[in-house]
Amino acid sequence: MSLILKDLKKGFHQGDTQIEVLKGLNVQVEPGQVVSIVGQSGSGKSTLLSLLAGLERPDSGSILVDSVNLAPMTEQELTLFRAQNIAIVFQQYHLMSHLTALENVMLALEILKLEKPRERAEEALRELGLGHRLNHFPSQLSGGECQRVAIARALVVKPKILLADEPSGNLDTHTGDKVMDVFFDIVKKHKITTLLVTHSEQLAARCERILRLNEGQLRDA
Repeated sequence: MSLILKDLKKGFHQGDTQIEVLKGLNVQVEPGQVVSIVGQSGSGKSTLLSLLAGLERPDSGSILVDSVNLAPMTEQELTLFRAQNIAIVFQQYHLMSHLTALENVMLALEILKLEKPRERAEEALRELGLGHRLNHFPSQLSGGECQRVAIARALVVKPKILLADEPSGNLDTHTGDKVMDVFFDIVKKHKITTLLVTHSEQLAARCERILRLNEGQLRDA
């Protein structure tokens, strides 16, 4: 699924001052492309991701997902479109502590009323090397395992676009590298259009394309 940003702008009020964060972004991401977004802290990376996910509204401009413009959608339309097409992996795992790994992943399928939730959740967890941890609760899992569960939960709905915000940011280097090895293998295998926000130049270099956000503009690095 392609993603096109046209003159995308977003700012915030700070007292009486308007702070322009994104100053007219124009970029096209091809279907199945794995793209990193890098930039200094405070450059607007997370703001951009929130706009792409439909969690925030742009001040102006267009976000086209396969020619469908997210900007003018109602909240209800946006919620449905996001559920059916876009998945997000956060730095924090956001797992339900009272649910097992399997139940956490099944929940994403059950919300969308998709068929065979248990079978599909088991398959997703096994693909991420967690076939032996299906019935463990988050408190019984390591940080790396929790993030793998979060990735499985995002991927099990077969999203057209995957957004990842510092997915290895809470993990030590060795664990983070192992988790990201699996992450890249799966998104490339399934040809999922992926945007990865990261402060790590090393991680960014593993993507097919690097976009740098600087002074409100997004350009190829």
